[in-house]
Amino acid sequence: MDKTKIKKVVLAYSGGLDTSIIIPWLKENYNNCEVVAVSGNVGQADELDGLEEKAKKTGASKLYILDLTDEYVDDYIIPTMKAGAVYEDYLLGTSHARPCIAKGLVEIAKKEKADAICHGCTGKGNDQVRFELAIKHFAPDMPIIAPWREWTIKSRDEEIDYAEAHGVPLKISRETNYSKDKNLWHLSHEGLDLEDTANEPQYEKPGFLEMGVSPIDAPDTPTYLALSFEKGVPTALNGEKMSAKNIILKLNELGGKNGIGLLDIVENRLVGMKCRGVYETPGGTILYYAHRKLESLCLDKLTMHEKAKLAITFGELVYNGQWFTPLREALSAFVDKTQETVTGEVKLKLYKGNIILAGMTSKYSLYSEEIATFGESDYNQKDSAGFINLYGLPIKVKALVDAKNKE
Repeated sequence: MDKTKIKKVVLAYSGGLDTSIIIPWLKENYNNCEVVAVSGNVGQADELDGLEEKAKKTGASKLYILDLTDEYVDDYIIPTMKAGAVYEDYLLGTSHARPCIAKGLVEIAKKEKADAICHGCTGKGNDQVRFELAIKHFAPDMPIIAPWREWTIKSRDEEIDYAEAHGVPLKISRETNYSKDKNLWHLSHEGLDLEDTANEPQYEKPGFLEMGVSPIDAPDTPTYLALSFEKGVPTALNGEKMSAKNIILKLNELGGKNGIGLLDIVENRLVGMKCRGVYETPGGTILYYAHRKLESLCLDKLTMHEKAKLAITFGELVYNGQWFTPLREALSAFVDKTQETVTGEVKLKLYKGNIILAGMTSKYSLYSEEIATFGESDYNQKDSAGFINLYGLPIKVKALVDAKNKE
């Protein structure tokens, strides 16, 4: 990359530690270039407060705040949830936010006629891949600047040193310096004491959890709720019609107060190392659970089992930054076909970190009480004898051959 040609850079800006110091760093190392900050609002709430003032104070010429919340939910979260896709139990909260943000980032870069796009992802993480693959999809010739792959800074402590030396205001201290990512779907925690897998997460410590409470601190009485789905998409909560986004936000509230959705996991990063993270996904955990239960009622065995296999591939694609690929699109088409009958209502009971099924109904239910009952029915139990004879024929033939060869 010829640095002399970089006059204007669009920066993916969160206002966190990394991107806060990147603005002055870019100006120091890229010919005092103009820095246009872009923040994709995917539901990080109060993290956006005062962001414009902060960005401009540290050297940005302007800040775009893109409201991506509906797009994020409808075009990324819900398709992934319908697929039942997870990555090693992780509900992909950071993973599917990145292609959504990157798409908006490229739109602004084109609008501003920027010479490059910059992000604050480290060279150790997955997000660098997610951002850059999406950028390559929408702007294949756009130069990408990744300061963590260029500068001499080696740790978050050194980042704080740089911020203090350059007068960059920070909301964190060295003692609370967890690496966090927050949106309307989840909150992740990495670093500090969590880097030692022998340490228990400080769930009961005030201020550690932000989207809910520890199950220990949850109410002693359960919370009941009813979720309605149409073709796999959540459409109503407790009988009240609302958007999928608002359902997730309400489920975050209900799940959070009941200690739902905590995950402590050592996951396998795309770049080859293992890392430990603690995730809060209260609403998403409830939504996945309810959707999976409704599918058990409405999908036939072959479809359900094949879909479960492909969900692993779908989850890996999302985790690995391959959202904008023909395979992901093809899998989504398959998933949409499977969801044509996933319509109904699921009742749940939330209690101290647990989700308990409390009943479900669907006009497309494949469960027949008349057939499955232990009472009298029209099912002819004698039919099973012929089925078992044919189903077990290969086993019988093998046994006969083995016995003959032993003689």
